[in-house]
Amino acid sequence: MKHDATASRLSRREALGSAAAFMLLPGGLARGYAANGKLNVGVIGLTGMGGVDASTLNKLGENVAALCDVDSTILEKRGAEYPKAARYTDFRRMIEREKLDGVVVATPDHSHAYISVWAMKHGLHVYCQKPLCQTVHEARVMARVAAETKVITQMGTASTSETGNMRTVELIQSGALGEITEIHVATDRPVWPQGFDRPPGEDPVPPTLDWDLWLGPAAARPYQRVWPQAHPVYTPEQRKRFIYNKEPELAVYHPFTWRGWIEFGSGAVGDIAPHSMNVIFWALDLGAPSAVEVVETSGMRKEMYPEWSIVRWEWPQRGVHPPLKIYWYDGGKAIPDEITGGAKGGLVWIGTKGSLPQGRGPFLGQKAEPYTRPAPRDWGREEVHKDWVVGVKAGKQPGCDFSYAGPFTEAYQLADVALRVGHRIEWDPLAFRVTNCREANQYVRREYRRGWDLKEIAGRAYDV
Repeated sequence: MKHDATASRLSRREALGSAAAFMLLPGGLARGYAANGKLNVGVIGLTGMGGVDASTLNKLGENVAALCDVDSTILEKRGAEYPKAARYTDFRRMIEREKLDGVVVATPDHSHAYISVWAMKHGLHVYCQKPLCQTVHEARVMARVAAETKVITQMGTASTSETGNMRTVELIQSGALGEITEIHVATDRPVWPQGFDRPPGEDPVPPTLDWDLWLGPAAARPYQRVWPQAHPVYTPEQRKRFIYNKEPELAVYHPFTWRGWIEFGSGAVGDIAPHSMNVIFWALDLGAPSAVEVVETSGMRKEMYPEWSIVRWEWPQRGVHPPLKIYWYDGGKAIPDEITGGAKGGLVWIGTKGSLPQGRGPFLGQKAEPYTRPAPRDWGREEVHKDWVVGVKAGKQPGCDFSYAGPFTEAYQLADVALRVGHRIEWDPLAFRVTNCREANQYVRREYRRGWDLKEIAGRAYDV
């Protein structure tokens, strides 16, 4: 059954009424699935990775039963690919009306937590695109709600099922490099405008876009369509870095370019750390860092993350394991040649017995010592979407479920907290606060727009 996208909004009263009702239900409704039974999945957010998610699940033989996007142009385009899928503008309507087993959340970062928690509280399994959420606090809340509701969850990062990463984890855990004391990670991000002030002016909201729903939990602001042609984002030096550098105009927020805005995205760290640092947390079984240091940066803008930065995470001695430092380079900053040995790749492990340059994905070792690789393990992982589907049908959590992705996200999102204050922060995960900078604690969590307060749907899990 199709639904009129323009008429699928929930009022605040309806939303809170629905929230109050479902929060009284027992979480984690157990369901049985035949081995060859199809899951009914709703996909929320259809630009970019949302389209990939829908296509992948469809190819796996699952039923894309419902589609949701605040942009009717995108909704119609995807709807043509899945003509039997119901269409919605408001995810809450979709979840209330459709008989779904799970949802994919592929919206901008600022909406991940609210939508995912809403779905989990309805007993739905959740596949949420990386980054898991936008703040350290939201990561803690999402992990708690997932544990309460007992639904099957997965953060969408292909790195969690990549064969090259499995082989790297095995090598690191075998002790071939000795104890890991230092790691260096580099990325080409940001590949969108970042490090600027908001352009002046305001544009009419297109009739195809529900700007209020796009804003979701974020504070209201004027809609702006594209950056002014005279703006520095259009200089050749900047444009060559953008994924959409062939486009004659560059969007200010929607689609894709929301990533550099503090209110909507998570900057370079939030975009790529869930991929490139996943293998590190996996291999070393890391918990929370004790500190995050801003080594160098182009500097925060009032509303945007920096054009480039170099950041360092620190862990104290962990049992028999020595202290660890992880260095991060973005915005064109590279790992020094004396560390990489001239090898290509975005990740370098340094251990007490040797070092290894490794790229994200295929195992690299051009300049590394000829380490003997241990026998491959059976990790029970094939492909990140398939692993979630198999997990749902088997009642077993996949490799990047929220109990793992939550603490992992807390750690990498602390870098954005450090960037916002511009210096070192020291973190106490038990007290859940920065101990050396009172100002930084306001950035550990966020303010929610009226009608979108995460606490109203998360309940006790919100209180950290």
